[in-house]
Amino acid sequence: MAEFKLVIWRKYEELETLGYAVVLKDDEAVFKFNTIELPLFTIPLKPNTVCTNCIPVGTYRVTKIYSPTKGQCFQVHDVEGRTAILIHKGNFATGKKVDTQGCILPGKEFEDINNDGNLDVVRSTDTMNILLDILPNEFKLIAI
Repeated sequence: MAEFKLVIWRKYEELETLGYAVVLKDDEAVFKFNTIELPLFTIPLKPNTVCTNCIPVGTYRVTKIYSPTKGQCFQVHDVEGRTAILIHKGNFATGKKVDTQGCILPGKEFEDINNDGNLDVVRSTDTMNILLDILPNEFKLIAI
């Protein structure tokens, strides 16, 4: 059976965390995309706070689930001090409309789609559908 991993390299900005992700199947890249999350730190400097930060660097077990509010998505397990961390569709990590409370939002590319001066992810639904098609029911997430 093939081994799947999702690796996200992150760039920590003041108001959001931009990610560059790849799905690996037996260590071969099969799909590349971008992610957006909440920032690493809040002011005052407090990392790993519920609903205000991205998940910490680490390796996590992920399972495919159905969420009543998000539909088909993935749940990230064993994030220290956190629960209900998902990978789900959405575009915004900062600004007037925010689509995450600590979850990871996938998209095809970055663009400021609401003209607020911050990058967002676009084509999130398309990207999520591809991830749901290619990833198995359980896999590893490596967040760097």
